[in-house]
Amino acid sequence: MPSTAFRELPGGPGWRERPAGLVTGRGDARVNGAAGALLLVSEELLAAERALSELIQSDVAAVPVVAGHLVAAGGKRLRPALCALSFRALDLPIRHRLLCVGELIHLGSLLHDDVVDASDTRRGRPAAHRWYGSAVAVLSGDFCLARAVLLAAEEGGHRAVTELARAVTEMAEGEVLQLQRAGDLSTTRAAYLEVIDRKSAALIAWCAAAPAWSAGRDDDAEALARFGRGVGAAFQVTDDVLDYAPDTGKPPGQDLRQRKVTLPLLFAMEADPGLRDLLVAGAPSEADVPALVHRVRRTGALDAALDAAREMVADAVDALSILPDNEGRDALIALGRHLVDRVR
Repeated sequence: MPSTAFRELPGGPGWRERPAGLVTGRGDARVNGAAGALLLVSEELLAAERALSELIQSDVAAVPVVAGHLVAAGGKRLRPALCALSFRALDLPIRHRLLCVGELIHLGSLLHDDVVDASDTRRGRPAAHRWYGSAVAVLSGDFCLARAVLLAAEEGGHRAVTELARAVTEMAEGEVLQLQRAGDLSTTRAAYLEVIDRKSAALIAWCAAAPAWSAGRDDDAEALARFGRGVGAAFQVTDDVLDYAPDTGKPPGQDLRQRKVTLPLLFAMEADPGLRDLLVAGAPSEADVPALVHRVRRTGALDAALDAAREMVADAVDALSILPDNEGRDALIALGRHLVDRVR
C-alpha cells in the first residue's frame, strides 16, 4: 500500500448520523449526566456535523478526501458540544457553524501531529499520511486551519477570531515544548501542566468562550474561558490516565513505550523512584511494557492523577457562578465532570 497513493475515502461520506459518544449514567443537577447534556443540544450538534462535512469540501479533490478520512472516523466532538452548551448557558441562539471552528482546528492539528509523531493509526484507522502521503496530509491540515479562521471571523466577529489566533499560537508553542521535552525524565509537574495548558486546554477554552465573544459579553467570556481551561486540562490528564487503563480498545502503555512524561507517570515515579531509573536507562522493550504498566498502576498513580483532574474541574465549575442558573449551565457542569468520570 504505497503511502502516496490517492485513495477513495473508506467508510462512506464524511459525516455521521449521530453527533458523538460522550455518554454516562451519572446524574448531575437538573441534567442527567453527559448524555442529558448532549440531548439538550442534539439537534444543533447534528446540524454542526452536517456543516462540518460541507466545510471540508473543496474543488481540489484531495482535500475533502484526506480531511474526510478523519471526519468519518468519528471522535468525541467535545469542542462543538462545549460551544453549543455555552450558547445554551448564555440563553443565546445557537449558531451551528460556529460550533465547527474548534473541530476544524482540532482536525488540522491531528493531521499535522500524526506526521510529526510518525503515527500509524488514528481513531482506529490508518493515519491519513499513511494512506495519502505526508505532504498532502500536512497541506490538508493547513486547509482545515485556514477554513476555521475564516469561519471564526464570519460567525464570531473580530474578538472571536483574534482570540482564536492566540489559542492556535499557544497550541503551536505547546507542541514545540512537548517535542523539546520528549523523553526527558526530569520533567516536573509544572512543566507537564504548562504543555497541556497550551497544547490542549487553550482551544477548549476558546470553544467554551466563543459564544460570549460573538455576543460582546466579555465578562461571561472570561468565565467560560476559565471553565474551558480547567476542563480542557482535566480532559488531557484523564486521557493520559487511560493510556495505562485496561479495556480501552488500545494497547496500554503507549506513553511508556515513548517514555512520555505525563501526570500518571510523574506520580508513579514519585512513589516508586526505581521506575525513573529504569526509564532513564532507555526505552523499555515491548516485552517489558506490560509489567511496567502494572507497576505504574500498583503505585496508585492513576487514582492520584484522576483526583488532580477532579480538582481542576471543581475549580473550573466555580468560574460559572456568574452565569444564569439554567439548564445550559447545569449541562456544562455535567459534561465537565464526565470528562474525568468516564474512567470506570
